[in-house]
Amino acid sequence: MPITIRDVREHELDSVLALNNAAGPSILPMDAAKVRFFWEHAEYFRVAEQDGLITGFLVALSQDAPHDSPNFLWFRERYERFLYVDRIVIARPRRGGGRGRAFYADVQSFAEPRWPQLCCEVFLQSGNDPALLFHGSFGFREVGQQVMAGTEIRVAMLMKEMCSHAYVAQAYGDKLPDQPWLRARALPGRAPSRATGT
Repeated sequence: MPITIRDVREHELDSVLALNNAAGPSILPMDAAKVRFFWEHAEYFRVAEQDGLITGFLVALSQDAPHDSPNFLWFRERYERFLYVDRIVIARPRRGGGRGRAFYADVQSFAEPRWPQLCCEVFLQSGNDPALLFHGSFGFREVGQQVMAGTEIRVAMLMKEMCSHAYVAQAYGDKLPDQPWLRARALPGRAPSRATGT
């Protein structure tokens, strides 16, 4: 069956939480309050669905989110506007099937009309070279490193310039065409937006 990438639904948050916490040491655990925070504040919060099951998800937040992640704050101290990929999780039995690449193609398509940069980090640990290679193949480059506060985890801070953003911003300002693929996620308390993120 085909893989569908779509916005998460509120009743699926428990499934997202379980998937995250079964992902292994390369993904930080989270609790119900954190997944609810993402539901309320993430500009991009989509799942991969196949055969009626959620097999992965990706969460990304704009620079304006009230997020306390040290890696998010690292970017906010240095860059004015960006979309930050907080986490991508693929169910262990479904890894290697192209879901990660599909998510990154989708989040890039979502980000490019709205933000000049797409950011994330990768843990610099033994055996994590495939994650660095994966991001490099999408055009991300390292813009710094840090050790996460309260841990001994060193991370590479990665960024990708959204090369079409300047053109879109100049041509459309804060009013993107009213097309389904350009519609932003409706955050609780906020109507769906077509704005470029300015």
